Amino acid sequence: MDAAAWIVAAASVLAAVVGPVAAVHALLTKREPQVAAAWMAVCIIFPVGGALFYYVFGINRVETRARKLVAEERIPPSPGPSMETHSPSLGPEYAEQIRISYAVTGRPLEYGNRVQSLHNGEQAYPTMLEAIDAAQQTVYLSTYIFETNTSGRQFIRALTAAHRRGVEVRVLIDGVGEFYSWPRASRLLRRTGVPVARFLPPRLLPPQLSINLRNHRKLLVIDGQTGFTGGMNLGDRHLLQSDREHRVADIHFLVDGPVVHQMEQVFLEDWAFTTGEARAASPPGKPHVDGALSRIITDGPNEDLDRLVMTLIGALSAAREEIWLVTPYFLPMRSLMTALEAAALRGVEVNVLLPARNNLPFVHWATRHMLGELIHWGVNIYYQPPPFAHTKLFVVDRRYAQVGSANMDPRSLRLNFELNAEFYDRAIAGEMAADCQRIRAHSRRISEEELRQRPPLERVRDAACWLASPYL
Repeated sequence: MDAAAWIVAAASVLAAVVGPVAAVHALLTKREPQVAAAWMAVCIIFPVGGALFYYVFGINRVETRARKLVAEERIPPSPGPSMETHSPSLGPEYAEQIRISYAVTGRPLEYGNRVQSLHNGEQAYPTMLEAIDAAQQTVYLSTYIFETNTSGRQFIRALTAAHRRGVEVRVLIDGVGEFYSWPRASRLLRRTGVPVARFLPPRLLPPQLSINLRNHRKLLVIDGQTGFTGGMNLGDRHLLQSDREHRVADIHFLVDGPVVHQMEQVFLEDWAFTTGEARAASPPGKPHVDGALSRIITDGPNEDLDRLVMTLIGALSAAREEIWLVTPYFLPMRSLMTALEAAALRGVEVNVLLPARNNLPFVHWATRHMLGELIHWGVNIYYQPPPFAHTKLFVVDRRYAQVGSANMDPRSLRLNFELNAEFYDRAIAGEMAADCQRIRAHSRRISEEELRQRPPLERVRDAACWLASPYL
C-alpha cells in the first residue's frame, strides 16, 4: 500500500472514531437535550471538523473547585431558622427570597453594608485608584478586560506602587479578555514585579483552546473591607465624556462592609484555581449601623451552575408591584422568559431596558426575534439610545436589588464565571429603581407592531441568529 493509500485509510479510521466519540461525550455531559442533540449532529455529520469544533467550544474543561482546591473557605452554616429571617429590620416580604438565596448559595446574609453607585469611568476609576493608593495590607483585582491605554496604565502604576510599598497585590486577568488590548496588561505588570495570573489562557502546549469558560467577574477588594464590583472593565472605553467612537455607559458599585469578605473569598478561590496558591482571607470588616443586608452570588460552569438563574426566578416569582431589568445582552433562557411573562400576567409592571445599538450586532438581532412574545404577554421593552449601554441592574418592588457582572444571556448564565451582589434594602433598591426610571425617561418603548413590520430578510436573519443563541 502506497503512502497516499495509507493517508486515506488513516483519515477514514480517524473519521470513524473521533466523530462518534465526540458525539457520545456530548450526550453524556450536556445538560439540555437540544444542546446535546446539536453537538451530536455536528460531530456525526462532520466527523473530524465537527469533533475539533466541539473540542474547542463544547467541552467544559473546568474542574469542580471542590476537587481542585485543597480546602473551601466558605463553609455555610447548618441550614434551618436563622436570625436573619427573624430580624426586625426584615418584613415578611423578604422571607421567601432569603430562603431561596440562602439555599442556593450557602452564603449567609451579611449585615451593615453600604453601597455607592459610580457612573462611568469618570466616577469609578478615580475612586478605585484612590482605594488602591490607600491600601495598607491587600489589593486583589480580577477583571475580564484590562486595557493598556491611558486608564489601564493608571491602574498599572497604582498597583505597582502598592506592591513596592509592601502591600500584598494579586491581579487576575481573563486569558481571552486580555487580548482586547496590546501590549497585554499581564506582561506590563510582570515587568514591575506585580503578581499576576491569567485565567484559562489559550495555549497549544499543553492544549488549552477553549474560547468559552471565561472569568467575567469584576472585583477589586481592598484590605478585606472595601470592594468594587459591577460590569465595568478597565480601559478608556468607559470614559463616557471622551471623544472615543466606541464609548460605553456603565455603572460600577463601591461596597463597604462585611459582605466584602465574601467578595474576597471568591477572588481567592479563583486565584487558587488558577495558580495553585492558597491564601487566607482577611477577617470580615466591621458592619455599619445604617448598612444594608447583602450576600454574594456566584455562577459558573462548575458547581455554581444555575445558582444565579434560580435566585432570579425566585425574585421574579415574589414580585408584586414592579420589576426593572437593565442588561446589555438579553437572550434569557425559557425559564426566565416564563417568569417575566408570568409576573406581567399577575399585574406586575415589568420593564426591560436594552441598548438600541449593541456592540455585538448578532446578539441584538437574536434578541429582536424573541421580544415579540414578551411584549405580547405584557412585558415593557425599551431601547436606550447610544452610546452603548453596558449597565446591569435588577430591582424588584423597590426592596430587592442585584448588581454585578452577569448579563441575561447563555454566555453569562451557562459559560462564564460571574458574580452578583444582592441587597435587601429599600433605600438602595429605591435608588437603583430611580436610576432605571432615569434611563427609561430617555429611552424608546418598542411595540409588537414595530417588530412585525421588519422586512422579511431581517426577520430571517434575526431568527437565524436566535437559533444560534445558546452559543453566542
